[in-house]
Amino acid sequence: MTQTPARAGFVALIGEPNAGKSTLLNRMVGAKVSIVTHKVQTTRARIRGVAIEGASQIVFVDTPGLFRPRRRLDRAMVAAAWGGASDADVVVLLIEAQRGLTDGVRAILDRLRDEPPKAPVVLAINKIDRAPRDRLLGLTQEMAEAFDFAEVFMISAEKGYGTDDLKAWLAGRMPEGPWLYPEDQIADLPLRMLAAETTREKLTLRLHQELPYQLTVETEGWEERADGSVRIDQVVYVAREGHRGIVLGRGGETIKAVGKAAREDLSEFLDRKVHLFLQVKVREKWLDERARFEAMGLDFRDGG
Repeated sequence: MTQTPARAGFVALIGEPNAGKSTLLNRMVGAKVSIVTHKVQTTRARIRGVAIEGASQIVFVDTPGLFRPRRRLDRAMVAAAWGGASDADVVVLLIEAQRGLTDGVRAILDRLRDEPPKAPVVLAINKIDRAPRDRLLGLTQEMAEAFDFAEVFMISAEKGYGTDDLKAWLAGRMPEGPWLYPEDQIADLPLRMLAAETTREKLTLRLHQELPYQLTVETEGWEERADGSVRIDQVVYVAREGHRGIVLGRGGETIKAVGKAAREDLSEFLDRKVHLFLQVKVREKWLDERARFEAMGLDFRDGG
């Protein structure tokens, strides 16, 4: 009896901010490994989620959204996104069905033409449940004329429509070889960073306008307790004293609500009781500190 050969490889998810890359990653992995909010540019690091399909292990790289960078952090995020694409075995370009071929998507396609990746590029038209059928047919034709995609998929990452077909196709395109991660591992981010990303998601959901982009979260302490629970100490760094008051909220109500929501998510993810302690500190120049970039998995030099 012939055994199906093991396969393993990397799939880079690229696209404009808010195209649904993080939602698709979580859908493929079957667990929440990347933060999902209604705000753009919330993914900062190249987050890897590990999915299994038959004999194939697919390592999805959820890259920061591709956009026009303004700050050092923005430039490092965009460099990380293109770096993820250049290293992958398959590149999946995600676009929103209702937005279609935007100027941002055109810029991505121009870059793909000018610096073609070694890997095949697949188009995934996302959020198809929010666009009429004739719109989808026209967009598919328009995109096919704009770039030579290896395959086109119509999906809804949120609802799960078409994602099984995409996953199966990707599994068959992974190179033959041993799996890269243990079977039960779903992400290669350290638990400390996953915990920090969870808290940052809750902050992003509660805060408004620019403030979510002016803060970062770092896990400074991780103590395994004898009763099986874990104590996690985190610091929320903000750039100004005025931001500190906003994050804390009146009587500390905002940071308490954030801590409660993050603790519940982490307890479910880790499958044990979590004691989460948050501090908010002002660090005016954190956006220009090498250590903060390294903590997010970004290369400080890329922001220069």
